Amino acid sequence: MSTLVFGHKSPDTDSTGSPIIWAWYLNQIKGVEAKPVLLGEPNTEALFVLDRWSLDKPDIISEVAADTPVVIVDTNNPAELPDSINDADIQGIIDHHKLVGGLETKGPIDIRIEPLACTATIMWKMIGKDMAQMPANIQGAMLSCILSDTLEFRSPTTTNEDKAIAWDLAQALDINIPEYAAEMFAAKSDVSAFSEAELLRMDSKEYAVDGKQFRVSVLETTSPAQVLDRKDALMAAMPGVATEDGADQVLLFVVDILSEEATLLVPNDLVKSIAEKSFDASVAGDTVVLPGIMSRKKQIIPNLKV
Repeated sequence: MSTLVFGHKSPDTDSTGSPIIWAWYLNQIKGVEAKPVLLGEPNTEALFVLDRWSLDKPDIISEVAADTPVVIVDTNNPAELPDSINDADIQGIIDHHKLVGGLETKGPIDIRIEPLACTATIMWKMIGKDMAQMPANIQGAMLSCILSDTLEFRSPTTTNEDKAIAWDLAQALDINIPEYAAEMFAAKSDVSAFSEAELLRMDSKEYAVDGKQFRVSVLETTSPAQVLDRKDALMAAMPGVATEDGADQVLLFVVDILSEEATLLVPNDLVKSIAEKSFDASVAGDTVVLPGIMSRKKQIIPNLKV
């Protein structure tokens, strides 16, 4: 039985590329039959990366059969994984997020969690000397994951290791990082084909604060006007998405990659209070600009207060 390798629901570039990277490593280096899969449709940037590096889009699954061997990457949160995840045979976890708890394994497993900006950075370190055997298109996926998660080194989650490994990969691939990152971010910024509900779920995570359940959504873009021009429709869609997803409120942060700031949509008094308490912001309308806010993991979720 093949080992399935997958990341979180609403897959971004890291949760699309890292399963491909690790499945290659298991198959080609470790001799373990493995298959990358996704837990949803990848975002536009991830689709661009797959096309740019001639990589097949992994199959999309929603459930995992009992006792299926799996490796979980880019998350350790059961809420971001199939409901049946604890019935699977979890073989390993590779992640760069805080430890959440709630996963159950059938025996001792390999876990690697490091405070780095990207799962692919950790994988580069784990693969070590065997990187010499990695094909260029898999290296391209690895570079793309790092540039995406670090926002081309603008994100406060970026470490010197992320930077050094990205530059090493770029040199090997003869890639100009600023030019390539601009192409990636342009692909990420084109959200015209998505409905408001799809945008609210595209890059989102569940998070509870003081008894309130939130869907914390982030849209990273070099063209924030494309999203903010739809703010009325997005705010109108929030109650329905929240109800369907079992949340009290959707929080949408539109991150301007180039200006290095986020705009939070403020549809009601609850979100206004959250903005004021969490970010010391002064809210006068239905949006508020939060200078310097770029990272959900490091700057948004740890500061949320109700």
